[in-house]
Amino acid sequence: MKLLRWGPAGQERPGILDASGTARDLSGLVPDIAGPVLSDAGLAMLRALDPETLPKVPEDARLGPCVGGTGKVICIGLNYSDHAAETGAEVPPEPITFMKATSALCGPNDPIIIPAGSRKTDWEVELAIIIGTQARYVQQADAFSHIAGYTIGNDVSERDWQAHRSGQWTKGKSSDHFGPVGPWLVTRDEVPDPQNLRLWLNVNGDKMQDGSTATMVYGAGFLVSYLSQFFTLHPGDIIMTGTPPGVGLGMKPPRYLSPGDVVELGIDGLGQQRQDVIADPRA
Repeated sequence: MKLLRWGPAGQERPGILDASGTARDLSGLVPDIAGPVLSDAGLAMLRALDPETLPKVPEDARLGPCVGGTGKVICIGLNYSDHAAETGAEVPPEPITFMKATSALCGPNDPIIIPAGSRKTDWEVELAIIIGTQARYVQQADAFSHIAGYTIGNDVSERDWQAHRSGQWTKGKSSDHFGPVGPWLVTRDEVPDPQNLRLWLNVNGDKMQDGSTATMVYGAGFLVSYLSQFFTLHPGDIIMTGTPPGVGLGMKPPRYLSPGDVVELGIDGLGQQRQDVIADPRA
């Protein structure tokens, strides 16, 4: 099952894809793709519907982030051994974790906004886990029961701010529109092996990233269990699981985004994103 949210930013409505790939409006049945809707019971209720009986979403409707009510976005750094190598870093003995502000979240086809003063805005295609039920002190064997599904994330990053502006990575990860998520929440029953997914990213048609979640150091189930030892995971929380090689920082010389660039990315079975790169119109 593929769930989505559509409409103007901040006013998104819930939706579902039918068998033909047409988006259908769920707003008459549930308030959002959030909270109890993400539980196994909530998803079972949606799965029992006949989507073709629901109103069609307008074809030109904007897609928003595919999950609502996100309290936190937890990111995992250097979680692909080959990506760690391209950045000159060691594979960490435990997952590196940092937070991305929820205000960075945007739709899968919204523009990437380069913030004022940025010199090194970079891209990162990532598998994103969406939590479905509260998780605290979860054993790895039980971790998948707390996952509602998966989606695509682009962990857009300002490398100069991340590395050279002191303190945590968060300030280089949290600018507005630095968190495109979607197009769909694909429920976990449709992703039997999250560690066997191809993921890729192009800039202006040039292939930059082409990897597989098979090379992740710490897999999806481990990450849910690991993070739940430190804090409670709530429905709608997003875990960005890291990126494969091919980021701009790792190129020789490094390559970063500029206004006018076009970023396209995708993960097998989870859809695709497309972002125009623009300068911040408020600057």
